[in-house]
Amino acid sequence: MKAAVLGAGVGGLCAAVTLQERGVQTTLIERSARLGDICCSWIAGGMLAPHCEGESAPEDVVRLGAGALEWWARHGAQVSRTGTLVLAPPRDASEIERFALRTEGVERADEARVASLEPELAGRFRRALFFADEGHLDPRAALAALLARFEALGGVARFGVSPKHGAERIVDCRGWAARDALPELRPVRGEMLVLRAPDVRIGRCVRFLHPRIPLYVVPRGAGVYMVGATMVESGDASGVTARSAIELLNAAVALHPGFGEAEIVEMRADLRPAFPDNLPRVVERDARIFVNGFYRHGFLLAPAMAERVATLFGARVGAAA
Repeated sequence: MKAAVLGAGVGGLCAAVTLQERGVQTTLIERSARLGDICCSWIAGGMLAPHCEGESAPEDVVRLGAGALEWWARHGAQVSRTGTLVLAPPRDASEIERFALRTEGVERADEARVASLEPELAGRFRRALFFADEGHLDPRAALAALLARFEALGGVARFGVSPKHGAERIVDCRGWAARDALPELRPVRGEMLVLRAPDVRIGRCVRFLHPRIPLYVVPRGAGVYMVGATMVESGDASGVTARSAIELLNAAVALHPGFGEAEIVEMRADLRPAFPDNLPRVVERDARIFVNGFYRHGFLLAPAMAERVATLFGARVGAAA
C-alpha cells in the first residue's frame, strides 16, 4: 500500500514517519520550498507538558499526551527532561493553588525549592509548582530530525510541489489550509518572541501566571529563549502586534529583570487550527484521512494522532492480505 501525506508540519511528519515505520510506502508533500517556510509548528513552544496543559485542557489532552516525551526521544529529538516550573507574582500567589487543584503530578515548592531549581529566581517567588516528569524540545530541530528519519526509512519528501501523486490513500495534514474541506475548523492566532538574553540563566520551561498575560519561557540554549502565550480568536495572519510584543516583554521582565536587556532575535505570528472542543481529530471524509485541529498541542498530541492514522492503514493492509 502507498500513502501520500500532505503537509510537513508536526502532524504531517509524525504521520509520515509512523506510516513508513509500519511498512506503508509514504510520500510527504509540502507546498513550501523547504521545511518550516509555511508552518505554525515552526514557531511552537515545543513543550511536552501534559499535566500543565491539563489545567485548562480537556482530560483527553493529558491522556493522549502522556507518551509524547518518550516518543520524541525515540525518534531522534533532543528532549530536555528538566520538568516545568510554574510561578506567579507574590500578589497573585492564589493562582498557584488554583493551578495545583486543576492538575496532577505536581510538587508544591517553597522559596528554598525554587532557589534550588532556578538559582536566579531565588528570593523572588515564595510559592511555586514543579512538574518533574515533563520536558520540552526545540521544534525546529525536532522537525528536522523527524524528516531525516523519514528519509532514512525510505520515505520520499517533496517540497515546493502541488499534491499530484499516485498514492492509494491521502492523509491530509495541512492545518488551517484544509479549512475548505473542514469548515468546522477555526483559527487561533498565536504570537511569540525569541530573545537572546545573556544575563538570564534559566534551565527549564517556566510558566508564569502573570495577571495580564500568562506566558511561558522555554530555553533554547546559548542564552536564547522562546517567549509566548498569546491565544487570540482571530484569523488575522499579519505580524506580531505592538500590544502583544509589549505585554510579552513586560511579563518576561516581571519574571526575570535580565530580559529587559535582551536582544529581540525574532517575532512571529501564525494561525493554529482548532475544532470547537480544542481536541485534534482523525477524520475520514471525501476519500481522505484528515488529521487536524491540534490547537496549541501539536508536539504533545501529534504522536498519538499518528498512531491512529497508522491503525487505520494497518486495518486496511490486514484486510488486503
